[in-house]
Amino acid sequence: MTDQEILMQGPGGANVALETLDLMRLHGVPPTSANYEVWLAYRLGRNQPLRDAIDSRIGTGAVFSADENARLHEQFFTGLGASAQIVLAGEKIARDLGQVVSFLKEAESRSGDYGRTLETAATDLNRGLGPEQIRQIVSSLAAATLDMANHNQTLNEQLKKSTTEIDTLRNSLESVRMESLTDSLTGLANRRMFDETLRMRIEEARAQRSELSLLLCDIDHFKRFNDTWGHHTGDQILRFLASALQAHARPDFLVARYGGEEFAVVMPRMSQRVAQQTAEALREAIQAKRLRRRSTNEDLGQVTVSIGIARLQSGDTPAGLIERADACLYSSKRNGRNQTTTDATPVLYVA
Repeated sequence: MTDQEILMQGPGGANVALETLDLMRLHGVPPTSANYEVWLAYRLGRNQPLRDAIDSRIGTGAVFSADENARLHEQFFTGLGASAQIVLAGEKIARDLGQVVSFLKEAESRSGDYGRTLETAATDLNRGLGPEQIRQIVSSLAAATLDMANHNQTLNEQLKKSTTEIDTLRNSLESVRMESLTDSLTGLANRRMFDETLRMRIEEARAQRSELSLLLCDIDHFKRFNDTWGHHTGDQILRFLASALQAHARPDFLVARYGGEEFAVVMPRMSQRVAQQTAEALREAIQAKRLRRRSTNEDLGQVTVSIGIARLQSGDTPAGLIERADACLYSSKRNGRNQTTTDATPVLYVA
């Protein structure tokens, strides 16, 4: 359970909800579920790009129309923006390929005509024609050959152009794909990438009868940092934790921003004992670090994290594994924070 969830379920949750609705009312935003999701995230300050987008619009006095509200939700919550770019790129490739096919069909027709011209010329030349008739046939052949060469050059140029454009589009699609799977603030994998990877790793563990551990990590008292120092400093802390997680991760680990101030690490082929040792090394390294505010060099104090670890058990689903890791994380927070808790079930190979 994240600090955000604890906040919303606690006594202050109702006040946050009312403040969110007041913000929406102030800016003329209808209280639909999608709009509420956007403005709750804005009120809590968990998504800096979203805050920047809304603040910029408020600053210019622009209205939040139905189209703008839908665009904000699409951009920051559904991932449809990336999907739309993929669709448009696909349409562009289809158009380019259609032009190439058209040129190839025309080339096929011209090749047939050229072949028939050659065949006719060969037949005529074998008839013992006079010099003037031979000159006319050769002239006709030269014209047909030049026309064929010019068309082939056009076709080659079109093929080169299409190849270049398709390569560019392929690179763009790869960039869009990576953006759709990456958290913009920390550069880590996002929730979508985490879900896909966890499912894949569970299938792999079943097939290979290997171990799999899942680590969930949450910044202690993150709201207090945000309220005291502001969201930009909060973002600095999130980036610091992301860097620390990556520094303690093996190459085959997936480090992801699970949501808000909560992070996840998928740890394939790792026992609970080693996973716990890794988590403790991470926790101690974070605790030992003193962070300073970049803009003023002020001491931010000590940052600590609570960690929960669960290992794959027979019959586990991704949701079940996440639920157990989250329960361990919540136990760490409930028992004083700045500690690691693991589930106590004996290690089982997955059938």
